[in-house]
Order: sequence, then structure tokens, then C-alpha cells
Amino acid sequence: MVHDCQHNEAVGVVCFSVHLVGGSTPREGRIVVTLGTTEGSVCDDSWDNDDARVVCRMLGYSGTAEAVSSAHFGEGSGQIWMDDVNCRGSETSLAKCSFAGFGRHGCSHSEDAGVICH
Repeated sequence: MVHDCQHNEAVGVVCFSVHLVGGSTPREGRIVVTLGTTEGSVCDDSWDNDDARVVCRMLGYSGTAEAVSSAHFGEGSGQIWMDDVNCRGSETSLAKCSFAGFGRHGCSHSEDAGVICH
């Protein structure tokens, strides 16, 4: 086998998914991001309906979406994965939106973001 790669050019895959908790239906709740095997929250700084639309699309809902903030569906615990999320609304994954970087935040769980998918 011939190649021109160095070990520092190796490629890896990180699993990223979302689900909702704390809502009264499966279409609403606090966003829980799973990165690898660790679950965490999304901070509500800059959180809006475009961001919520991306989450709802990831979950298979095609209607409108409403962003909710201030831990409307309860506070998470542990890791906060995302802050300053800024989606255009057309992305296929929250990970493709602009944000501060995984694990970089200036938040507490009282600022956990949620969605209502219509």
C-alpha cells in the first residue's frame, strides 16, 4: 500500500445526535445533545426559531418550530455542549450551524434551550 499521509492527518468520526426531554409530547422539550457517549445541553444565548427548526428537522418533523429558553422544560445537569448557536434554518444538523465550539460556553443550566416542533 502506498500513501502520502502522516498520522496527524488521520480522519475520525464523532457521533452527534439530539433528543428532547421534559415536554408533555414527543414534539417538545429541552434539547439534549449526545456527542460521542456524553449527553449535554444547548445554551439559549442567541437561540431562535431558525435554530429550533434545525433541531425539529433532525428529529423528523417538517412543520414550523418554536424556540424556548430559560430552561422552560427544566434544567439539565452536567455538560453544556453548545452556546451561541446561529443557524440559518436550512442546515441538516445543529452541528453544521455556527456556534462557540463543543464544550465552550458561558452559561448555566438555567439557560438550557428547548423547542416545540409543530
